[in-house]
Amino acid sequence: MSSSPADQGPESEVPGGTVPEPEEAAISPVRRHGPVLALFAAAAVFAYGLDQLTKFLVSTGMTEYESIPVLPPLLHWYYIRNSGAAFSIGENYTWVFTIIMTLVSAAVLVYIRRVGSLWWGLALGFLLGGALGNLTDRLFRAPSFGMGHVVDFIQLPNFAIFNVADSAVVTAVTVIVILTLKGVAADGRKRAPGDSGAGDAGEAGK
Repeated sequence: MSSSPADQGPESEVPGGTVPEPEEAAISPVRRHGPVLALFAAAAVFAYGLDQLTKFLVSTGMTEYESIPVLPPLLHWYYIRNSGAAFSIGENYTWVFTIIMTLVSAAVLVYIRRVGSLWWGLALGFLLGGALGNLTDRLFRAPSFGMGHVVDFIQLPNFAIFNVADSAVVTAVTVIVILTLKGVAADGRKRAPGDSGAGDAGEAGK
């Protein structure tokens, strides 16, 4: 029985030429997609779960505007409810931030299917977990649906009061900026300096 060209090895002789071996670069992102999704999901669940747990403990164990020294004078718990964005920016525009966080969460869930880098998966997981953490407050806390005030409680000297979700978002953005500056694309490839994206300079993302 004769074998087909595909069965004769990576570069088997066939009439009119050879059958080249598929380039590894074309399959590498697919091979990594499972671990990337697992890390993405773990980071999102961790950030969201820790955010909601700490907010529950603060809102049930403290009164508003109460301050508790943790590592004085560096760190205090100071319970406030914030109608603005992260770090109390843009108060009185609560509904705008509710829409923005909804769009960000949806965009991350769509984009993650294209990611082949573990670091990008980690960053986007933290971004989703942080966005959903504050979005949950917007939707389900007082004074009303979609207009809820976010629980903030982490106080540092000469700095805004924030929460775990804010920290997760800032961490995600920091990692994304570093990856971008290092030329690591979301698909897991590292671009050569000055590369416009037409070619790859090797694998990255781990």
